Amino acid sequence: MPCTTLLVGKNASYDGSTLIARNDDSQSTRFTPKKLAVIHPEQQNRVYETVLSHLKIQLPDNPMRYTAMPNALKGEGIWAASGINEAEVAMTATETITSNPRVLGADPLVEYDEETNTPGGIGEEDIVYLVLPYIHSAREGVLRLGSLLEKYGTYEMNGIAFSDHDEIWWLETIGGHHWIARRVPDDAYVVMPNQLGIDTFDLKDAFTTKENHLCSDDLKEFIEKNHLCLNLDDSFNARYAFGSHDDSDHVYNTPRDWFIRRYLNPHTYKWDGENADFTPFL
Repeated sequence: MPCTTLLVGKNASYDGSTLIARNDDSQSTRFTPKKLAVIHPEQQNRVYETVLSHLKIQLPDNPMRYTAMPNALKGEGIWAASGINEAEVAMTATETITSNPRVLGADPLVEYDEETNTPGGIGEEDIVYLVLPYIHSAREGVLRLGSLLEKYGTYEMNGIAFSDHDEIWWLETIGGHHWIARRVPDDAYVVMPNQLGIDTFDLKDAFTTKENHLCSDDLKEFIEKNHLCLNLDDSFNARYAFGSHDDSDHVYNTPRDWFIRRYLNPHTYKWDGENADFTPFL
């Protein structure tokens, strides 16, 4: 199955745990072996250099011990995939997601320029290594990754999950330097296929109390300047503004989401037939 994320709030799980999970797929006809690693503070470099984008980043001096699932073979970088640190904060990175030409035209991805040797941004190769050893809560994870995205940019669209004992946060990148994040409600679960998934997003909360929504500092100006809000009322739907609207979503992504929710909640909604509440296409 393609890369798919499942997030379960503490009041939706059997034992009150917060749960985040993601399968890590490989390219077609290719197998990428992984390994389990425990990285101790003395093993964490203080200067990190990405392999794919040739970017150097200075790291803090106080890393924690953490686990990771990096590639077993060298060549394309660490690709740590997921892990838990000694503060019992977990993260998984990343779910490849999608955007649209309006967003990418306004804030292009930061790609490595081989001709001029100009570094690119950060990506799936790097994110766990750069974030997990330095955070003490899921919210801290969002804020640290967000600051890195704003400073260095990214060359790809990704979704990243963070969890601690009480909270789960889901962050999605927008273009090269922008991002949004939303706290998963305690009594809910989320299925995330390969597309931008956050729909309702409370900009007021993100710029005031920051209780359940966080975002890059200039997101309001970015939306207004580039006419990205597609709602016809006062609400704001992030998926409309930042996500893709391709036929491939209805073939590749939506059916996966529909099948998993149908499996987990077979009696809550009507899943089949002419009067279905949800279908593989919507």
